[in-house]
Amino acid sequence: MSSDLDRTASGPNGEGDGRDRPQDLRQQLAEAVGPARWDWLQPHAKRDAVIVVTAEMDLVEVGVALAEDKAANVRRWIDEQAIYKPLPEQLSAWNEQAQASTFEALIVAPFVLIREPQTVP
Repeated sequence: MSSDLDRTASGPNGEGDGRDRPQDLRQQLAEAVGPARWDWLQPHAKRDAVIVVTAEMDLVEVGVALAEDKAANVRRWIDEQAIYKPLPEQLSAWNEQAQASTFEALIVAPFVLIREPQTVP
């Protein structure tokens, strides 16, 4: 006898193939992206949980890869420096303007993905 949880996780008849789960995760993460001031992010930076995502990368795509433990993708992005831990110079600059710096952010526990603010010339 299957439980309600089993039926919910796999479909109403317990016959799901899991194809909807990645799309559901992508949608959930996309809806969770939002602005965050640096002073809100500082505690996460202090525990070394902040990951910077370059402008060329899709924040949600990186979040999905982390959530689904796609280590090969994550390793490639690290090697390409498409995602990285904040540099000391960045941390220093952001700390000096903690309330003025706003980032696009996404929490994928235990990490917080951020996109560095774009400067307008």
